[in-house]
Amino acid sequence: MTVVLGAIADDFTGATDLANTLVKEGMRVVQVIGVPDADTDVGDAQAVVVALKSRTAPVDQAVSQSLQALDWLRGQGAEQILFKYCSTFDSTEHGNIGPVTDALRAALDTDFALVCPAFPANGRTIYQGHLFVGDQLLSDSPMKNHPLTPMRDANLLRLMDAQSTGRAGLIGLGDVMAGPEAILARIEALRQAGIHHGVADAVRDEDLRAIGRAAARHVLVTGGSGIAMGLPDNLRAQGRLDPAAPTVTPGVAGRAVVLAGSCSEATRGQIAAVRDLWPVRKLDVDRIAAGQDVVGEMLDWACAQPDGAPILIYGSADPEEVRRTQAKYGVTRAGEMVEDALGRIATGLHAAGFARMVVAGGETSGAVVSALGVTALRIGPEIATGVPWTEAVGGTPLALALKSGNFGGPAFFDDAFAVLDQV
Repeated sequence: MTVVLGAIADDFTGATDLANTLVKEGMRVVQVIGVPDADTDVGDAQAVVVALKSRTAPVDQAVSQSLQALDWLRGQGAEQILFKYCSTFDSTEHGNIGPVTDALRAALDTDFALVCPAFPANGRTIYQGHLFVGDQLLSDSPMKNHPLTPMRDANLLRLMDAQSTGRAGLIGLGDVMAGPEAILARIEALRQAGIHHGVADAVRDEDLRAIGRAAARHVLVTGGSGIAMGLPDNLRAQGRLDPAAPTVTPGVAGRAVVLAGSCSEATRGQIAAVRDLWPVRKLDVDRIAAGQDVVGEMLDWACAQPDGAPILIYGSADPEEVRRTQAKYGVTRAGEMVEDALGRIATGLHAAGFARMVVAGGETSGAVVSALGVTALRIGPEIATGVPWTEAVGGTPLALALKSGNFGGPAFFDDAFAVLDQV
């Protein structure tokens, strides 16, 4: 059976989040890292998620990579494409969500794309076109201080209009709750009015499933991982899915490490929860900038720790420290120094026998996975909503949990390794 659903994700943690959703909905899923080549083998996968590091890339680069991924997915037989971005719509005023959506619409020769980043299980809901994080508007949430993509507007229609060449219109909660037929009628009305992007309200999983059912014949759907909940049922109803095998927990032995680069409030809370329990070290950005061998020192320290407990190495900082560092070194260089260091640390630790890794942060996950040379991931069991364990395909055994900075509760790091210890 060929691939029936193709997905393009703009970062690595979002890709595993989406793959996790599709696995829970009964699909066989493979996540590939970067644009695949002609020799990439995805076995009997029913869905393939192409993980790109394009969220904060230059717009032309993000568009080019996304179109290359689209070409490859269509070559594998995928007739429906999901463009996956963060449930907090992480982007700037100029992109990259709007430009990539425009490019995919043009390449797929469709005049309309659904827009729905809602993920109610993690507190991301949409009402009247406004994105909420818990009970706060996106623009009032901690996302307003994100070091790379500060979100200062919660209105998704305005955000899409600012980023894209097409106009955005609302598919309101009343239509969504009325079911797929009402959603389709609203979509047709938007189309007739020359609207290219339909922002769909959603406050419950049931809303996402209704939107998914309405999208059965849409060649392009965009949003967070939640929008994928309803898509496998469409394929099943069309007789295009055979039963998937149950997920398997990675049976990987080795030492355990958490590498954290996210500065989100959730990740900082998770670091605080283990700071007095595990061996912990923080990266010194000033010493990295001065050319000192911080990576070598971290590797020596890590390898000298007792085998029993996991260790934590982090570059995460509170908003004020982030502002000072960015003012000193520039936004791009400040982030790249931490990502590069954590990527090189991951490579050294893996060579030293650390084979169980939790990585916190989308940009950090991209840096670590790229540094490790991982090309594909097999999706395992869920640790917390939106975060599964995965196992690298090929090469030396390696279990990876790639965590979006905002995901997981305070005990996430302990919970993650407890899942592996159940094998």
